[in-house]
Amino acid sequence: MDLHQKIRTLPTQPGCYLYKNADGEVIYVGKAKNLRARVRSYFLEASQANAKTGSLMREAVDVEYITVANEHEALALENNLIKQKKPRFNILLRDDKTYPYIKLTMNDRYPKVFVTRRLRKDGGAYYGPYFPGNLAYRLVDLIHRSFLIPSCKVDLSRYHPRACLQYYIKRCLGPCLEGLTTPETYRETIRDVQLFLEGRPNELEQVLTKRMEAAAEAEQFETAARLRDQIVTVHQMQDKQRMAGTDNEDADVFGYHFENEMLAVNLFHMRSGKIVDRRDFFWEDLPESASDAVTEAVAELDELEALPRIEPDPAAAAPEIGEGIPVVQHSAVSELGATFSASVFFSALLKQLYLDQTYVPRSILVPVEFPDRALLAEALTGRTGKRIEILAPQRGEKRSLVDLVCQNAKQSYDQRFRVLQPGMKAIQEALQDALTLEELPRRIECFDISHIQGAETVASMVVWEDGAMKKSDYRKFQVKTVTGVDDFASMREVIQRRYKRLQEDKKPFPSLILIDGGLGQLHAAYSALEEIGVTLQPLASIAKREEIIYVYGQENEPVVLDRRSPVLHLMQKIRDESHRFAVTYHRKRRQMRDRDSELLSIPGVGPRTRQRLIEHFGSVRGIRQAGPDALTAVVNSATAEKIRNYFAAEASGKAVLPVLNEAS
Repeated sequence: MDLHQKIRTLPTQPGCYLYKNADGEVIYVGKAKNLRARVRSYFLEASQANAKTGSLMREAVDVEYITVANEHEALALENNLIKQKKPRFNILLRDDKTYPYIKLTMNDRYPKVFVTRRLRKDGGAYYGPYFPGNLAYRLVDLIHRSFLIPSCKVDLSRYHPRACLQYYIKRCLGPCLEGLTTPETYRETIRDVQLFLEGRPNELEQVLTKRMEAAAEAEQFETAARLRDQIVTVHQMQDKQRMAGTDNEDADVFGYHFENEMLAVNLFHMRSGKIVDRRDFFWEDLPESASDAVTEAVAELDELEALPRIEPDPAAAAPEIGEGIPVVQHSAVSELGATFSASVFFSALLKQLYLDQTYVPRSILVPVEFPDRALLAEALTGRTGKRIEILAPQRGEKRSLVDLVCQNAKQSYDQRFRVLQPGMKAIQEALQDALTLEELPRRIECFDISHIQGAETVASMVVWEDGAMKKSDYRKFQVKTVTGVDDFASMREVIQRRYKRLQEDKKPFPSLILIDGGLGQLHAAYSALEEIGVTLQPLASIAKREEIIYVYGQENEPVVLDRRSPVLHLMQKIRDESHRFAVTYHRKRRQMRDRDSELLSIPGVGPRTRQRLIEHFGSVRGIRQAGPDALTAVVNSATAEKIRNYFAAEASGKAVLPVLNEAS
């Protein structure tokens, strides 16, 4: 049975599906509310347009599935299968940093206490994790000193001929020697330690006080003194906790920075309202291991909201949470054409981090909204027995805290991936070598074209000079001789206008002309230079997505740089700045066009009248809000009446506005 036929036999129940390759290896694990609908969605043309999904489906030759009762079970099963199978198309948690727990060996006749980083189902009592890590060791040392519970490797299942040194320096009750303590007394002390580790100081203090008073009445003064010291220890711990913070909130806060297919994530641990530790996560090959950023997100939303199935849109952006975030992008287009989605990423990351943990903080703050946030919070609440909140704050103190962690993630990214960033002269020399330039590149001028379906076509030129962008030399061009969609002709016009002017003014040409585009734009630029007699000017283009650099005269051997190369980063920076500058100018031109179109559609208002109105009132909104007297100060009473009637009809929905044909 081939893969298409097998998919038709899949049930419509909740469960997990496992794609396998020809070698029988599991290459992707996913969960679904409706197994058949989810798996079938991978074969839609829209899904195949995504580079990652296309490569997944080219490798997949079989699919297996496991049905469960509900989505909560599917969530837990998906997490277990990903950790067990480690499929390379899933986001995998890569972190070698674990936090310690304190363990009481409750199955032993005389339980011991020690620090461990592994959780086992061995009947022991585990407490933690503790942040920072040395806190667990300090607490165990405190338990040795105050409660005299050992952590030695001595076999306590039998008695020994003599006690060890720990007993004689008063750090142990001496369960290794018969007669020094009794199982009942020892168990009583273990219960005290449990109250101490469970954070129940008031109850522990009451128990210790009663026991101390009883020992004093029985004239067991050494025992009473030891219990008194334990009470003092409990008081000291309470005072330290009160000093830690006032809101006593436990929270984990996430931030991230994504750039050049590399990702840095920071996790800050807040305990009792105070940041006590942080963790760093890094991913260097996301296109190969990341979940499908669009298909998964759309499918998750379909399931959670019980909406009819829709075809995934590979061009869809990740969910936005507002503006003002300084260092993160919610989605980014990769070199391979795949889309990185922070929402899908954090959905996978949080499942792997928390579904197996014994302790989960009450609040988890993430920088982006993701589809199954409520479902995961509900699952964690059910597991822990306390209400767990997963929040994507958009404003206020919590948003500021998330932004702080995002800034730290940016610093972590720089330290991890840019620690060997060479000096600017070394980058210039590397660029000269990579593009086979005759001289060291001192000045680069980069061009980009921007339009919407051929309307309001504009171009930008940005300048990089001696290691920095030189904004005073930026130029904007309005394309005048080209109609319709023709990027090549537009590039030819702009290049010719720019460098013909430099020729006439006898000014020097740049070290390199960089074109945002592929071979077509590169050849159009060269033909423009050739027409004005310039044939030896260094000229190159950088293609989007592939990030391949074409040098004129060497088109058959394009320059493919490592994606971590500082030279590539420099070229990308200049290209991206050119694109930003062109888009900004295009939007301004489009706004002017839209404004002009609306005013010129009013009977009796021509270009001169429109200009007078804009100069006087400043905007269309000002004209709309102007009264009869204000309008007649600029135009005659008949025109003023027509303007007022037009905007009155527009407000009532009767005005026929010009249709503006836009495309992204």
